[in-house]
Formats: sequence, C-alpha cells, structure tokens
Amino acid sequence: MNRTSMRPKFFTTFFGLLMLFPFFWMISSSLKNSVEAFATPPTLFPKSPTLENYRKVFELLDMPRLFLNSIAVSVTVVFIQITTSALAGYAFARLQFRGKNAIFLIYLATMMIPFQVIIVPLFIEMRQLGFVDSYLGLGLPMIASAFGVFLMRQAMLAIPRELEEAAILDGASHLRLFRSVALPLCIPTIAALTILSFMSVWNAYLWPLLIIFSPEKMTLPLALANLHGENLTDWPMVMAATTLTVLPIAIIYLILQRQIAQSFLTAGLKG
Repeated sequence: MNRTSMRPKFFTTFFGLLMLFPFFWMISSSLKNSVEAFATPPTLFPKSPTLENYRKVFELLDMPRLFLNSIAVSVTVVFIQITTSALAGYAFARLQFRGKNAIFLIYLATMMIPFQVIIVPLFIEMRQLGFVDSYLGLGLPMIASAFGVFLMRQAMLAIPRELEEAAILDGASHLRLFRSVALPLCIPTIAALTILSFMSVWNAYLWPLLIIFSPEKMTLPLALANLHGENLTDWPMVMAATTLTVLPIAIIYLILQRQIAQSFLTAGLKG
C-alpha cells in the first residue's frame, strides 16, 4: 500500500478520534474526584477511578423517573413525527394537486424562522388550550417537522416510477403504495430521520423549560441544569449525569448506524 492511499485513512482516523475526544474526556472526568478534576496539568486518565459521582447523581435526582419522562416523550414525538413526515413526503412526491409546489415551498420556508421567534405565541396558544405543565403541551409543537417532510419527499422522489405504475396496474391504492412500496424503500432515510429527530427531542431544553413546571414531569436536560450551583458546581458529578444522558442516543445510533450510512450513501448517489 503506497503513501497516497494511506493518507485518506490517516486523516479519517485522526479526525474521528478528534471528534471522539470530548466524549472520552466527559467519561474520564465523571470518574475523577473533585481535586483531580481541577488538577494542573490535567490528567487524561483518572488516577483513582471512582463511581462516587454516579452515586451522588442518583441521590440528588430521581434518575429512573427522569429517564422514563425523556424516553416516553422522545419515543412518542419521534414516532408521530416520522409518521407525519412520511405521509406528507409521499403526498408532495407522488400525488398531484393544485398548488403543490407553492405549498411545499411555503412549508419549507418555515425552516428559516428561528424557534425563538415563535416561542412566545406558541406558549400563549398552549396556555389557551390548557396544555401548560403537561406532556401534551411539551410534545405537541414537535410532532411536525419541515425538515423531515423535505427529507422524506426527496427519498420518495427517487423511487422508480415503474414500481408505482406496476402496483397501480395490480389495483393498489395510494395507501397500499405508501405502505408496501414507498416505506420499505425509504427505510435508510427513516432511520437517519429517526436518530436526528430523537436527538433533537431528547436534548430539547428551551421549550421544556418554559412549558414544564412540575419536578416530576421534568426531562433530563432540565434536571441537568439544576445541578449547576449558584457559586460552585460539582463538575465531575455533572459529567457523570451527562454521561448517563448521552447513553440512550449512543445506543440508538449503534443500532441504526448501518441504515444511516446507507441513507447518506444513496443520497450522495442520487445527487
């Protein structure tokens, strides 16, 4: 193997390790005591690894309840968001109706509006509906995604017309086409959208901060914010709590990584 062919692998490995370093530092810091965490120069590996920080996290926070809240909200919102995105994507890609392109462009233009601009009227709307401090008010604004619709539309546009025409000749309806033809061929895109949506909902902080007041309804990001003290923050404990928070996302990514890679590969081939 010549040097020219080795260079891309070297740079890929180098930048991959560089991106993983913050996660390594987070885990390493979570296993240190307060003295070692602020030692100068900093230590890469903990000299005396301890799980004391994790014990303190479970003492201060109701972690099982927080995990249950975050998982329930994230799974529900992601499932509905994938469903609405797939249905809307199929409609914009395969159905013919008046004003389709104009409606799609208007819908797509909403991606350029920052969430901070609509957060106040959105809160007023949730208050008028009586959804403040409820799981429904927390998840309802996130069940539709303009980006998800765009992603699913692009994936369904790439489905060969011959498959659709053959199914129509066999008497298939649009619902049957959506369920039996479009969805199976869009599994890599659905997997990629699933992990992106799950990360967005799981890490959401600003909207839950405004809409949720009860401690028993809090999600993990809100609970992590409560670990920061006014004068002094126990950073090793915060790193331990952050490590526990990142674990579900890492697990989901490991499960869906093959589909995600395939989605990006096919997207590149389609141009």
